Amino acid sequence: MKDPEATASEPLTLDEEYENQQSWRTSHDKLTFIVCQAVDSSHISPIEGISGDGGSGSGARVYAGEADAPDRMVGDINLFLTPWEDGENCHDDDDEHGANTASPDGEVHPSSGLGRDPAASAVSYCNGEVDIMIADHDHRGKGLGISAVSALLGFMRRHLPPILAEYGKAQEDGGQHGREGGVGARHRRYELKDLVAKINASNAGSIALFTRLGFKQKGKVNYFGEIEMVLEGFGALASSSGGAGSGTGGGEAKGDAGADADTDTADYQELVYDRSRLSA
Repeated sequence: MKDPEATASEPLTLDEEYENQQSWRTSHDKLTFIVCQAVDSSHISPIEGISGDGGSGSGARVYAGEADAPDRMVGDINLFLTPWEDGENCHDDDDEHGANTASPDGEVHPSSGLGRDPAASAVSYCNGEVDIMIADHDHRGKGLGISAVSALLGFMRRHLPPILAEYGKAQEDGGQHGREGGVGARHRRYELKDLVAKINASNAGSIALFTRLGFKQKGKVNYFGEIEMVLEGFGALASSSGGAGSGTGGGEAKGDAGADADTDTADYQELVYDRSRLSA
């Protein structure tokens, strides 16, 4: 984590990195995960009486401090949720009730339609920015990057409703919604539109990684020498593939979100993270 070129940030000590991760862990509009070396059978223990549920279950466990020991940490992957900004915001329900308008924070609500309750129809859209970093040079080019991003996509497909609920808390805490007399937070629905990755234009490896997962370049190289790779419609795809507890393990991508992509997450698994062996 001390390589500015690899992390595109100021060098951090291990303690500072832990502190940073803890701060992000409690944030409502971010997800962060440490990328570790791939586990093998020696790190996985079956749980008696529990079997997996079609690839997404918890019929096995890994022990904290072993599978993710500091010497096994090689990078991190993050998701940042931000209001969706697009000049062509629209609402799926506007055919019969008139056009909709979008505010700068991604809120969409009807601008016409007699008898409609704006609170019941309000939708706030957001985008998700994916950021992946494999800091250890010795572990690059071994498939960890694409495995980490694929795992994040699988996690999002399985847990999108609670992820968006957490994002909603961030918006409410910011005082943007839920004001008395305005559109109540309890009536608001949050939806994910697209996934975005901002990549240095010279980083051929990362561009190839996200292209393989169905992301497509949008626009040209910006002032900072970055390009924007977008996986359009991922939110709709994730919503249709089932949320937490559905037992679905994802599947082949269809439609706009990676129609030609290698985004099959059928092998995605969630293991019990057992802290029982950690010292007090």
